Amino acid sequence: MTKSTYPMACVLITGFTPFDGETINPSWQAVQKLDDHIIMKHRVCAIELSCEFNTSIAQLHQAIEAHNPAIVLCVGQAGGRSEISIERIAINIDDARIKDNAGKQPIDTPIAKNGPDAYFSNLPIKRMLGALHESDIPAAISNTAGTYVCNHVMYGLLHYINENYTKMKGGFIHIPYLPSQAVHHNGAPSMSEEVVINALKVMIAEALSNERDVKIAAGTTH
Repeated sequence: MTKSTYPMACVLITGFTPFDGETINPSWQAVQKLDDHIIMKHRVCAIELSCEFNTSIAQLHQAIEAHNPAIVLCVGQAGGRSEISIERIAINIDDARIKDNAGKQPIDTPIAKNGPDAYFSNLPIKRMLGALHESDIPAAISNTAGTYVCNHVMYGLLHYINENYTKMKGGFIHIPYLPSQAVHHNGAPSMSEEVVINALKVMIAEALSNERDVKIAAGTTH
């Protein structure tokens, strides 16, 4: 792939293919609607990642090289969560409860053999949280991205940034089921596509507007 010919800076945003028996993935349903939008003089480029270990990271790296984005925001489904989850940390482990879409199920396997135990998002996550709350969108800082493909991609993203693009910002967002999915999961919370899309716009704008984060309480007791 060649470098992007877009005449302006880029924000790369990613979603996933469906997995675990679902026919849609709310991350890609929302993310694709933002493709080619302009936010804060940055063009949004949306790509779909495979829900597969290793392949997803390779696809992400290829997209980064193609578009040279200022910010990379990866988005994934977290069925059972009731709010937008802004992930704080990715850990260097794959421990899959279920097989990925290629039939792989790594257990207790490092993502990067010589990489650090964890990476923190370098996005202004608490500013993003505050902006979502000001927009009346339920959201929280999450301190675990799991140990499946979402964490795998977040770690792979931040490791790649750390090794190659020290000025690039990146992080991961988990979103709830769409209502059309939640009806098949008794008692599961959901969030409309419209709210998710608005949340993504708010977070992108906040990340582009602020280099530094604020120190506000957003931790958990358990």
